[in-house]
Order: sequence, then C-alpha cells, then structure tokens
Amino acid sequence: MPGLGEPGPGKPPPEKPIRVAGTAVVLRDGPAGPEVLLMRRPRAGSFPDAWVFPGGSLEPADRAGAATEADAARNAAVRETFEEAGIRIRDLVALSRWTPPAGTPVRFRTWFFLAREFGDEVVPNAGEVEEVAWLTAGQVFDGHAAGSMILLPPTWVTLHALLAHRTVDDAYAAVGEPEHFATHMQTSAEGTFAVWHGDEAHPEAPGAAGARHRLLMGALPWTYQRG
Repeated sequence: MPGLGEPGPGKPPPEKPIRVAGTAVVLRDGPAGPEVLLMRRPRAGSFPDAWVFPGGSLEPADRAGAATEADAARNAAVRETFEEAGIRIRDLVALSRWTPPAGTPVRFRTWFFLAREFGDEVVPNAGEVEEVAWLTAGQVFDGHAAGSMILLPPTWVTLHALLAHRTVDDAYAAVGEPEHFATHMQTSAEGTFAVWHGDEAHPEAPGAAGARHRLLMGALPWTYQRG
C-alpha cells in the first residue's frame, strides 16, 4: 500500500506547488529606440546560456508590507535587479503574469514589470550573470534569428510588444491591465509551438475556430500569431 501522500500504482506524482517570481523589463531611451537590459545566464543552472530580464523568486522579505502577490513580486524584481545587475530601478508597472506548462520541473508564476533605470552603471553579479547588454528589441531578434542568442517564450513575446514603440514613454503609455499567460505546449508537423488564451487549441481558455494566439518555434525565426 502506498504511504500517506504517495501516489497509487499507475498514478502520476502530484504537481509540486508553484512558486512566485518577479522580473523587471528595464528600459532606457537610445538612438535607435528603447533599449532593454538583458543578461546571459551561465551554462550551468537554470535557463543555460539564455538571455533573460533580471529577476528571481520571492524571498520572505519581499512579502513584508505587500498587499498582493503582484506587490511582493514587484519587490522581488527591484531586489533581484540590484543583486544581479547592480542598478536601481523605478516606476515599476505590471505588464504580465506568466504560468509555465504543467510538468515543468521547477515552476514559477512570474510577474513581468516595465521599469525605468536611474542611469547607474551596470555591474553584473559574476556568480549569476555571464554577460549583460542594453539592446533594442530589433537587435535581440536579429541575434535570435541568427542563432546567436537563446530566448525563452515569455522574453520573446515581451520583446515583440516593444517593437512598436519609439521611446520609453511610448512603451509606458501603451501599458494596460496585466495580461495573464498560461502556457501550453503543442506539436505539429511544423514543430513545437506555445499556445495562450484565445487560441483555438488552448485547453483552458480557447478562442473560436481558427483563432490564433501562439508562438511557432519549429524553426528560426520564431513567428508570433495573434488574431
């Protein structure tokens, strides 16, 4: 007989509790448009070699005085950005919340916040960051399409939204209510793709027949479809 709390024969183990994290999409104005701070993770550890925004999981201090999960995640984004990149950030506004697919080994429900910088010099944490860069979304997509930059779907989609903006103020003016993305992975003859709410294939929040809200990742460059 299985022990207390153990799954029975043939039953999958229960999902581990999901953790919460906060991420900062830090912007500054540049000659070719808004530039975003990105960091390349080490080859060992989570998201090896991927270019990501600064951020990380909540610590107990992040919850102090926080009225909501989003408030605590905002505190984490500020703290983690300073720990990883050595800069202060301000004017944080919630952009989105991302929930990874079921079965992901370590699951984080991550809040993304648009943020401005103070002009501090970036000082990367050598234990957590291999490389840092201020880049436009277009520059990042060029690197990703060429195979020289690894991106994760939430990073890719967030950067895609920045393509339409010419200044940091424009990006802030476009912010509405935080959008919630519950990711589900699918496969087809063309390869792997991620689906979100409004797509006809989304199991929890499907759209009408033929509706699309997906990121096609079977080949480079990736393609975002929505509508």
